[in-house]
Amino acid sequence: MSVTVDVNVLLYASDVASPRHERARQVVERIAAGPDLAYLFWPTIMAYLRIATHPAIFDRPLALGDATGNIEALISRPHVLTPGEQDAFWTTYRSVVDDASPTGNLVPDAHLVALMRQHDVGTIWTHDRDFRRFGAINVSDPFA
Repeated sequence: MSVTVDVNVLLYASDVASPRHERARQVVERIAAGPDLAYLFWPTIMAYLRIATHPAIFDRPLALGDATGNIEALISRPHVLTPGEQDAFWTTYRSVVDDASPTGNLVPDAHLVALMRQHDVGTIWTHDRDFRRFGAINVSDPFA
């Protein structure tokens, strides 16, 4: 079964000061090692670059080159795919919305769930409990 990873796991894996760093790093390394198919969706990639390099969020944000290097190390693997929205995405998104009624900060989560459904991705590695509101996906919290 294929998996994806949420931005919070990628951020913890990059933040050596975080108490969650080691476990997040292990998850990312496991995904990178393969051979299981893994998806890294563009909204997750862009959120990672936005947050990891933001000086108002981290005392020591990553340099852009380091952040993009982290992403490139993952997406260069042959078993890591970076697809986007397919035809009829809006229909898939609407089914997610009907399922969980996301508003505000849950809208990006619904976007990821719709991408997961379109690409038959069954599991997301995340510490974000909000993903449990969506049906038809498995949420795996590496810190639980």
